[in-house]
Amino acid sequence: MDIIVAAVGKLGRGPEADLAAAYAKRLAWPVTTVECPESRADTVDQRRADEARRLRKALDRADRLIALDERGATLTSRDLAGQIQTWQDDGCRRLGLIVGGPDGLDPDLTHEAALTLSLGRLTWPHKLARAMVYEQLYRAWTITQGHPYHRD
Repeated sequence: MDIIVAAVGKLGRGPEADLAAAYAKRLAWPVTTVECPESRADTVDQRRADEARRLRKALDRADRLIALDERGATLTSRDLAGQIQTWQDDGCRRLGLIVGGPDGLDPDLTHEAALTLSLGRLTWPHKLARAMVYEQLYRAWTITQGHPYHRD
């Protein structure tokens, strides 16, 4: 299965980028990262709508979408791995993950997602959230492979 991570903003250089790259490199699933620029529109709704258009374009080849949003489901790593495995077994060839910008995601975009996922009730900086996404993808892959990386 191919993975597309579409995110608003540039990760740039730094420890978060290094961490994200390290986990992406470990994955056996090929990962493509698409960075969409932050919108400069006047209102929050306009910014979210602009960014949603860019994110949709980046994810047009994805069979399933996971939107990262603070109001999403809080799954365990095993639950996330199980969901990804189920989609893969059902023929999903490309999984898209969406990481919004500082204003979050357009509600229409989260409704289009097969899963809206929260990284917990805390608020995370976007750069760190992106590194966490790659780590959780790696963790999900190891769980599906029976690798000892994840421990309950």
